[in-house]
Amino acid sequence: MEIPFALIQFGGSLAAIFAVAGLAVWLGLGRDARIASDAEARDWADQAMEGFAAETLAIDASGKAALLRDASGRIMLLKQHGGHFAGRMLNANSRANHSGEMLTVDSGERRFGAVDLQVEASSDWAKAINALKAGGNA
Repeated sequence: MEIPFALIQFGGSLAAIFAVAGLAVWLGLGRDARIASDAEARDWADQAMEGFAAETLAIDASGKAALLRDASGRIMLLKQHGGHFAGRMLNANSRANHSGEMLTVDSGERRFGAVDLQVEASSDWAKAINALKAGGNA
């Protein structure tokens, strides 16, 4: 019995699709990354900037972003970037606005953009971020 070439081609294509899908799962691609704990936020911050030791932090209610402040007053903004997190040190170009527990932080970098966070003490974080433009920390 001879198998038609189209059937062999279909089977090979199907096998390749399953192989690529398996590879994507194995690499962790497409997962929905969340910051689940303070320790995890600190780990992501250290990966973004080696040696950054956060003393205070606030994790967004959805786990998709966080703010971290070290002993010298530097503030890092973490945001979800695919299956990982990207971090930026906020500086004099950064701005923050709050309304209730909602805080919008504009990193001051066009490519990183603004991030919305739902955090406790949003007004305190907004004041600290906006104080960076006074030139004290950053």
